[in-house]
Amino acid sequence: MGPGEDMLSDLGIKVSSNSITREALVHQLKTCSDTSITPSGDMSMHSSLTIFSKELTVFLGYNNQQLMADLTDWYDCAGKWEYRTKNMGTDDISGVWVNLIGATTPDLLQTTLPRDAIGGGLTSRIIFVYENKKDHTEPFPVLTKEEVELEKKLRVDLEQIAMLQGDYTVSEGFIDKWIEWYTYIDRSPPPFDDYRFAGYFERRPTHMYKLCMIMNAARTNSMRIEVEDFDRALDLLTKTERMMPYTFSGLGKSPTSDILHRVLTVLGTKKRMKVSDLQAMFWADADARVLEGIIITIKNMGYAHVTYEGKEEFLNYNPHQTVVKN
Repeated sequence: MGPGEDMLSDLGIKVSSNSITREALVHQLKTCSDTSITPSGDMSMHSSLTIFSKELTVFLGYNNQQLMADLTDWYDCAGKWEYRTKNMGTDDISGVWVNLIGATTPDLLQTTLPRDAIGGGLTSRIIFVYENKKDHTEPFPVLTKEEVELEKKLRVDLEQIAMLQGDYTVSEGFIDKWIEWYTYIDRSPPPFDDYRFAGYFERRPTHMYKLCMIMNAARTNSMRIEVEDFDRALDLLTKTERMMPYTFSGLGKSPTSDILHRVLTVLGTKKRMKVSDLQAMFWADADARVLEGIIITIKNMGYAHVTYEGKEEFLNYNPHQTVVKN
């Protein structure tokens, strides 16, 4: 996120503080009010603010339900958002437009969000990008000549994007493609089976439409969404959704769900382990009875099978199953 932050700063994009109270954030949003003029000469008010948090859990705080409720409201970009002040008066903000990009880990996310918030509310309005390993090791990170030139081009492009004003339009080809896709997903099962993303699936078309606008802005200044913008947006969203279920891995109503996920992660990496080694690894979280129940659950799920060598019991990973590796 570092290089992106530098570019936003140089462009003068209004960015919120990383650690901030709800009241201060609302005030900061109100002071971001600005006017835009469309090519046709129409004038509109908007309050645009970017939340750029390298540690999202610091920004959200612990179980901060009021802040999460506000972020949920802002997702819909209301023409006027009304809130109550400390002195019990009311005030409103025109043209709310809040962007949020943040980084964290599944463990930290689960300690920050209340269980009831998972699956609906704010989490259904976020595209979670999950990866279990880095792309490559870079012991001495220095930009190549090609990357330096690319950065220059990106900065020029971002300057043009920042000046775009007005409404997006769509082509006839895009409308046909959109109707075909929307009808298809309405009749088809979701891209993956996880009840915690039920709310996300309902808002998937909205995410998709916003991505189409982003893809168009990255490609051209026309502000007219075409079929190729749709195709690029769908390709990116589909790739992101392959790993998305692991965002809330280990989160469930069972008291052993977190330990179960960690055992699965270790087993997916090691492929074969002595049960005694597993017990030694998880002794602080699971006694023999709890671990035995976890092993039975893993076997019933089809993720592993048990073998014996003498008196030693082994847990063996079933390769046809997919287990995320951290």
